Amino acid sequence: MAIVELNHYFVRANDLEATRRFYMEVLGFEQMPRPDFPFPGYWLGTGGRIQVHMGPHNIAQRETHYLGTPAHAATDQSGVVDHIAFLAEHPEDFITRFRRLGLEYRPRFLPASKLYQLFIQDPNGLMIELNFFGVTDVADWGGEDYSRMPRVQE
Repeated sequence: MAIVELNHYFVRANDLEATRRFYMEVLGFEQMPRPDFPFPGYWLGTGGRIQVHMGPHNIAQRETHYLGTPAHAATDQSGVVDHIAFLAEHPEDFITRFRRLGLEYRPRFLPASKLYQLFIQDPNGLMIELNFFGVTDVADWGGEDYSRMPRVQE
Protein backbone atom coordinates (compact mmCIF):
# COMPACT_ATOMS: atom_id res chain seq x y z
CA MET A 1 0.00 0.00 0.00
CA ALA A 2 1.31 3.48 -0.88
CA ILE A 3 0.12 7.03 -1.28
CA VAL A 4 0.43 7.78 -4.97
CA GLU A 5 -0.79 11.38 -5.46
CA LEU A 6 -2.54 14.31 -3.84
CA ASN A 7 -6.30 13.98 -4.30
CA HIS A 8 -7.31 17.36 -2.90
CA TYR A 9 -7.05 19.75 -0.02
CA PHE A 10 -9.72 22.03 1.37
CA VAL A 11 -9.34 25.76 1.92
CA ARG A 12 -11.63 27.55 4.38
CA ALA A 13 -11.69 30.83 2.50
CA ASN A 14 -12.14 34.16 4.25
CA ASP A 15 -13.27 35.53 0.86
CA LEU A 16 -14.58 32.66 -1.25
CA GLU A 17 -14.73 34.54 -4.56
CA ALA A 18 -11.26 36.10 -4.17
CA THR A 19 -9.86 32.65 -3.38
CA ARG A 20 -11.59 31.07 -6.39
CA ARG A 21 -10.26 33.85 -8.67
CA PHE A 22 -6.72 33.40 -7.32
CA TYR A 23 -6.65 29.68 -8.05
CA MET A 24 -8.20 30.14 -11.49
CA GLU A 25 -6.56 33.34 -12.72
CA VAL A 26 -3.16 33.08 -11.03
CA LEU A 27 -2.56 29.31 -10.90
CA GLY A 28 -4.62 28.26 -13.93
CA PHE A 29 -7.11 25.92 -12.25
CA GLU A 30 -10.50 25.20 -13.83
CA GLN A 31 -13.84 24.93 -12.08
CA MET A 32 -14.97 21.30 -11.78
CA PRO A 33 -18.41 19.79 -11.10
CA ARG A 34 -19.25 19.77 -7.39
CA PRO A 35 -21.93 17.81 -5.50
CA ASP A 36 -24.80 19.72 -3.93
CA PHE A 37 -23.24 20.08 -0.48
CA PRO A 38 -25.17 21.97 2.22
CA PHE A 39 -22.74 24.91 2.05
CA PRO A 40 -21.37 27.04 -0.81
CA GLY A 41 -18.03 26.31 -2.38
CA TYR A 42 -16.03 25.21 -5.38
CA TRP A 43 -14.02 22.28 -6.62
CA LEU A 44 -11.12 23.31 -8.83
CA GLY A 45 -8.68 21.21 -10.79
CA THR A 46 -6.25 20.94 -13.66
CA GLY A 47 -6.31 18.42 -16.47
CA GLY A 48 -9.77 17.24 -15.43
CA ARG A 49 -8.54 16.21 -11.99
CA ILE A 50 -9.89 17.78 -8.83
CA GLN A 51 -7.18 19.10 -6.53
CA VAL A 52 -8.59 22.00 -4.50
CA HIS A 53 -11.88 22.19 -2.65
CA MET A 54 -12.96 25.43 -1.01
CA GLY A 55 -15.80 26.85 1.01
CA PRO A 56 -16.37 29.98 3.06
CA HIS A 57 -14.77 30.01 6.51
CA ASN A 58 -17.48 31.63 8.54
CA ILE A 59 -20.52 29.42 7.96
CA ALA A 60 -22.99 28.21 10.54
CA GLN A 61 -22.16 24.74 11.91
CA ARG A 62 -18.70 24.79 10.32
CA GLU A 63 -17.45 22.24 12.86
CA THR A 64 -20.03 19.80 11.43
CA HIS A 65 -19.40 20.51 7.74
CA TYR A 66 -15.62 20.98 7.90
CA LEU A 67 -14.24 18.06 9.88
CA GLY A 68 -10.78 19.62 10.30
CA THR A 69 -12.16 22.88 11.72
CA PRO A 70 -12.58 23.10 15.49
CA ALA A 71 -14.24 26.19 16.98
CA HIS A 72 -10.85 27.79 17.69
CA ALA A 73 -9.42 27.17 14.19
CA ALA A 74 -7.15 29.86 12.76
CA THR A 75 -8.60 32.03 10.01
CA ASP A 76 -5.30 32.94 8.37
CA GLN A 77 -2.04 31.39 7.32
CA SER A 78 -2.34 27.64 7.18
CA GLY A 79 -2.85 26.33 10.70
CA VAL A 80 -0.76 23.19 11.10
CA VAL A 81 -0.15 22.91 7.36
CA ASP A 82 2.99 24.76 6.24
CA HIS A 83 2.30 24.66 2.51
CA ILE A 84 0.69 22.73 -0.33
CA ALA A 85 2.89 21.65 -3.24
CA PHE A 86 2.02 20.92 -6.85
CA LEU A 87 4.07 19.59 -9.71
CA ALA A 88 3.96 22.16 -12.50
CA GLU A 89 5.37 22.91 -15.95
CA HIS A 90 6.67 26.02 -17.71
CA PRO A 91 7.94 28.19 -14.83
CA GLU A 92 8.45 31.12 -17.20
CA ASP A 93 4.70 31.27 -17.82
CA PHE A 94 3.94 31.45 -14.10
CA ILE A 95 6.61 34.11 -13.53
CA THR A 96 5.23 36.19 -16.39
CA ARG A 97 1.71 35.86 -14.99
CA PHE A 98 2.78 36.71 -11.43
CA ARG A 99 4.66 39.80 -12.62
CA ARG A 100 1.80 40.92 -14.86
CA LEU A 101 -0.60 40.66 -11.91
CA GLY A 102 1.84 42.41 -9.55
CA LEU A 103 1.98 39.43 -7.18
CA GLU A 104 4.84 38.75 -4.80
CA TYR A 105 6.45 35.33 -5.08
CA ARG A 106 9.62 33.67 -3.87
CA PRO A 107 11.73 31.62 -6.28
CA ARG A 108 14.16 28.93 -5.13
CA PHE A 109 16.50 26.60 -6.97
CA LEU A 110 18.24 23.39 -5.99
CA PRO A 111 20.77 22.87 -8.81
CA ALA A 112 21.89 19.37 -7.76
CA SER A 113 18.30 18.13 -8.05
CA LYS A 114 17.44 20.26 -11.10
CA LEU A 115 14.49 21.52 -9.07
CA TYR A 116 13.11 25.03 -9.45
CA GLN A 117 10.37 26.22 -7.10
CA LEU A 118 8.02 29.16 -6.90
CA PHE A 119 6.26 30.00 -3.63
CA ILE A 120 3.19 32.25 -3.59
CA GLN A 121 0.47 32.84 -1.03
CA ASP A 122 -3.23 32.53 -1.76
CA PRO A 123 -5.62 35.24 -0.49
CA ASN A 124 -5.89 33.43 2.87
CA GLY A 125 -2.15 33.33 3.50
CA LEU A 126 -1.81 29.66 2.55
CA MET A 127 1.61 29.05 1.01
CA ILE A 128 1.49 27.36 -2.41
CA GLU A 129 4.65 25.67 -3.72
CA LEU A 130 5.03 24.99 -7.43
CA ASN A 131 7.75 22.42 -8.28
CA PHE A 132 9.41 22.31 -11.70
CA PHE A 133 11.75 19.34 -12.17
CA GLY A 134 14.40 19.07 -14.86
CA VAL A 135 15.37 22.75 -14.74
CA THR A 136 19.06 23.51 -15.26
CA ASP A 137 19.18 27.22 -16.09
CA VAL A 138 17.38 29.86 -14.03
CA ALA A 139 19.42 32.86 -15.18
CA ASP A 140 16.32 34.62 -16.52
CA TRP A 141 14.19 33.88 -13.45
CA GLY A 142 16.44 34.16 -10.39
CA GLY A 143 15.90 32.55 -7.05
CA GLU A 144 17.58 31.57 -3.84
CA ASP A 145 20.06 28.70 -4.21
CA TYR A 146 19.11 26.05 -1.63
CA SER A 147 22.58 24.55 -1.76
CA ARG A 148 24.08 27.81 -0.43
CA MET A 149 21.65 28.39 2.41
CA PRO A 150 22.94 28.01 5.98
CA ARG A 151 22.40 24.53 7.38
CA VAL A 152 20.28 24.04 10.49
CA GLN A 153 22.43 22.84 13.37
CA GLU A 154 20.88 20.13 15.51
